[in-house]
Amino acid sequence: MSQRYRATNAALRDRSALLGVTPPASGRSSPYPEPSGHRYVDDLEGQNDEALEGLAAKVKLLKDITVGIGNEVRESTVQLSQMNDAFAETSGILAGTFHRMNNMAQRQGCRWLWYILFLVLVFWFFIIVWWFRR
Repeated sequence: MSQRYRATNAALRDRSALLGVTPPASGRSSPYPEPSGHRYVDDLEGQNDEALEGLAAKVKLLKDITVGIGNEVRESTVQLSQMNDAFAETSGILAGTFHRMNNMAQRQGCRWLWYILFLVLVFWFFIIVWWFRR
């Protein structure tokens, strides 16, 4: 039984027996008729191999791009999370400052408005001086 299996297996592996075509000298076989000899089939198979190599290169490039995009998304997510935390902290600080400023305004009356106006004018004066000196 073992010898029969080997004979059947060998017959199945023999492409020329299966396809009825003798393989070309290059070792490649094709079921298609060769219009101008071995050269035509070898050229077609060479073109197919080149096309496959080109497609493999393009697939690798696309894979690298998508991996890069994935990495960028992960890094951006971390940065956005950190920015969100920083803005939340800043919001808390500004809310506390505004609350203290309102308390000061209620205690001081209208004088605080003149102090703030004076500081704004001094600030703008320094900006204008700096602008014209450039």
